[in-house]
Amino acid sequence: MKLLHIDSSPLAAASASRELTRRTVAQWQAAQPGTTVEYLDLAVDAPGHLDGDSLGFRLGTDAQDLTEAQKRENVLSERLVSQFLAADVVVVGAPLYNFSVPSQLKAWIDRIAQAGRTFRYTEAGPQGLAGGKTVIVVSTRGGKYAGTPMEALEHQESYLKTVFGFFGITDVRIVRAEGLAMGDAAREQAMAQAHADIAVHTGEAANQEVAALRA
Repeated sequence: MKLLHIDSSPLAAASASRELTRRTVAQWQAAQPGTTVEYLDLAVDAPGHLDGDSLGFRLGTDAQDLTEAQKRENVLSERLVSQFLAADVVVVGAPLYNFSVPSQLKAWIDRIAQAGRTFRYTEAGPQGLAGGKTVIVVSTRGGKYAGTPMEALEHQESYLKTVFGFFGITDVRIVRAEGLAMGDAAREQAMAQAHADIAVHTGEAANQEVAALRA
């Protein structure tokens, strides 16, 4: 089994999402000892945002007609989408930034959202091509949104569920720590809840479900 571990917070050791993704990956490996892990740190090595050059993979142009800059960007996009498609499990650290995800995480998603690779359009509408994976989203938030009037402002978990669903992934699990900026007691409670989520989503029962889906 291959696991892709992605972090997107630039806060290094101060990042709650990084702490929680590490715990998630460690507990997954404890439950599935044969799992190999590949790590992608988008705060350190983020792909550039889409522009006229990096959109080359969507132009349908013959390789010989691409500029050198477009060829370089295509190589990067191909590396990222191939890495994603090769993973059986993806653990994504996704802090809430201004009601959405960090821009570096959005840039990665834009690179792997490729027609013919992760989705395609048919006469019946779009069809995801990356199904069969498990995605664990580690969601961290300074305030509280779930089950509150603020929930309508949240475009982080809802966006990630939508985009991974568009890719055909139906097993999207959420590890959530919210209220992290609302005092020490709230932070401690939030991290404890996230640890409980991790135990549920990486435990033996959860991994038996993954094995059944792949059987």
